[in-house]
Amino acid sequence: MTERCSAVDAFDLPEWLGVDPVTWSAAGPLRHGIVPGVLCSDRTGVELPCDLMAGDVAYPVAVTDEETRVQIHQAWRHGQVHVVRRGDRLTLGAPGTDFTAPRVLDVVGRLAKAVGAPPDHFAVRLRVARDGSGWDRGG
Repeated sequence: MTERCSAVDAFDLPEWLGVDPVTWSAAGPLRHGIVPGVLCSDRTGVELPCDLMAGDVAYPVAVTDEETRVQIHQAWRHGQVHVVRRGDRLTLGAPGTDFTAPRVLDVVGRLAKAVGAPPDHFAVRLRVARDGSGWDRGG
């Protein structure tokens, strides 16, 4: 089932995202267009659930509505990331159907830009696939 998304203004995000060193960590593999994750202040340990969304996933069901998918593409074209809320979770939307390690770095770097933080204040922690083949894309 396609979950409804609502746009989030970067100015409405917690201030620590723009001030503290921050790590985004994957909490699981890509499933149905979503990589669950969490943003964490490296200074205070405060956490914020934050997923990545591959906006073009359409099978077996679309990950998002058409309007949000278009907004994801527009933001990306302008060097930005489309920030939304899916239920109670902050979500960073990117075009495509999967997340390679470079794409994850790009998405998180664009979040840093959105909150006015230097990109080197953000780090990414990915999980290695159980079979040892690399980034776990899941199914």
